Order: sequence, then structure tokens, then C-alpha cells
Amino acid sequence: MYELLKKNQDLWDLFTRKEEYYPEKLDKHQRFLFSEKYLRNASEPEVSRYLIENGMQVEFPENQTFAVCLTHDVDDIYPPLSHSLLSSAYSFKRLNFKDSANQLLWKLKGIDHSPYLNFSKIMDIEASFEAKSSFYFITSEIDPIRFRYDIEDIEHHLGEILDRGGEVGLHGGYYSYDSPEKIKKEKQRLEGVLGKKVIGFRNHYLRFKTPDSWEILTDAGFSYDSTFGYYDCAGFRNGMCHPFSPYNLDRGKEIDILEIPLVVMDVALFATSKSFEEAWERTKNLIDTTASFNGVITLLWHNFVFGCSFRNDWAKLYEKVLQYCFDKGAWMTSGEEIFRWWADRN
Repeated sequence: MYELLKKNQDLWDLFTRKEEYYPEKLDKHQRFLFSEKYLRNASEPEVSRYLIENGMQVEFPENQTFAVCLTHDVDDIYPPLSHSLLSSAYSFKRLNFKDSANQLLWKLKGIDHSPYLNFSKIMDIEASFEAKSSFYFITSEIDPIRFRYDIEDIEHHLGEILDRGGEVGLHGGYYSYDSPEKIKKEKQRLEGVLGKKVIGFRNHYLRFKTPDSWEILTDAGFSYDSTFGYYDCAGFRNGMCHPFSPYNLDRGKEIDILEIPLVVMDVALFATSKSFEEAWERTKNLIDTTASFNGVITLLWHNFVFGCSFRNDWAKLYEKVLQYCFDKGAWMTSGEEIFRWWADRN
């Protein structure tokens, strides 16, 4: 694949994200700042198109033509007060007094009644479409906004995810993305709770530095990453709608990790869409484009979406997407299963 892409310098530079190596400008979270021109072209997987047109063949289980990698970042398991107040007011306005009360009073019943401890609910939705997903959990103790949670407090919830065939991965801490020591420590903490190896990763706030982050994750023992996407847009960051092994231009060699690139994140999608209908059309077009190249589209819907009333439209869109992909015959599964399938064939 590398030798083929090197024949087209523009596509090689896009695939390797050459311009990210020495960025002139970063955003407030030290992430690469994409130009408006680049974001306008984000819906076209130019590199994958070139590879398919030049002989790359992709197959999935049971002759399914494309795959959907379903993922959830677990930023919170207990809603902050602002979320509780908004959800309660939203439900009250719609005369759903029971939900309005539950959003405010769940603490009186105990932490297991938190509306954000909703992994069973999410898995039930996915199971109705014969789908499975990945949940990425935080184990860092420091966060720029607030303390999130102790992973040890929800050990039985993690067990349920594994028992139902889902994946538990690491959601790397905000201050950890450029620290091998911190990443390893967080991974070990999660593995200690799970009693098994963790292979999947996505960083908090999608903080990522090309190519350093891939090298750090490889050194920490991760098999795949799914951070590589947009924090302010939906689309294909390096023109790929397929998993790929990154290439380090500085070292002139392949990096031993699989990137399952993130394509659609709920927060970015709705922040840049004027309506539910526009968000749906944009997502549908990305799905159709991915399917046309036998690709993998990775979706990120945060778990809080399914537990707060003021984000009902976001949850509704997720179900609409699952239905659409199910009807198109997609393989809808976790990052772990995508990795194992891809690694076995490449």
C-alpha cells in the first residue's frame, strides 16, 4: 500500500498527514487546527478511493459489504449539576414529571441509579440491530474541568459489557496523550479492574499529535487507536475510510498499530449542523460513501446522550443510523472485532 501511495505525492502527503508534523497553529487544547478549505473536503475519502481503484480488495464476515465501528466515550457516569438541571427542565416542559424528578433525585436512590450508568440501555438498543460496540473508560485522576469517576466503583458494569460481547477500552486522560508513563499507568489500572488485557484506545478531547501519539500507544502495548478524526467536523481526516497502519515520515517506517479512524462524533456533528435533518443527511452521505468503497465508518456517541433528556434528538439519530446501516447489511461491531478481523487478513 505504501509503495502505491508514494507514486502519488499529494495522496501520500494526505495519507501521512505531513502538514501535521510541524504545525504553525494549534487550538487551545494543543490539537492541529484544520483550515476551512481542508474541512470542506473532509467528506471525500480520496486515499481509499485511489487504493480501491488500484486493486485493493476488502472483505467482511458473511460477505457484508462494509462495516460500522460503534464506539462510546464514557466521559461521565454521574451527571454534573448543569446536566441534571437542563434534563429536568426539559422533561418538565414536556410534562414528563417522572423523568424530571429522576434527573434531579437519582442520588437519593444510590449511585447505580445515575442516568449516565446506562450501558445496558445502549447495548439493548444495539442488540436489537444485531450490533455490538466499544466503551472507552477514563482512569486518569486529573481532568481540566472536574473529577470524573473512579473506575473501581463500576467494576460490575464493565463485567456486563464484556459478558455481552462488547469491548472495554481506555479513554486516555486529557494530560496523558503525550506521556508514555501516564498512558501505561492508566492502562494498567483499567486492566487491573478488568482482569484482562486492554487493546483499544481513544484519547479524551481527541488530543492527538501526528505521529507521536501512535508511537506512544504502540510502546504502551495497544493494538489499535480510534482517536484520529475531527473534533470540529465529520469526515475523513487523512482521506481513509479504511483502517490502516500509520507511517512515520521522520523514521521512514510503518508504526506497529492499527488506526480505525473516527469519522462521526455526535458533539461535532450537531455543533456544525443546523437541524436534525441536516445532521442525518450528512451522516447518511458519509455512510453511503464508506459503503461504496467497502470501508469502515467509525461512530462516536457519548454515553451521556442516552441519559439526558435535552439530548433526545442525538439518541434518536443514533437509532436511525443503526436502522439504516442494518437495512444496508452492514457489519456493526466493536473496535476490537474490527481490529482482529483486519489484522488476521493483513
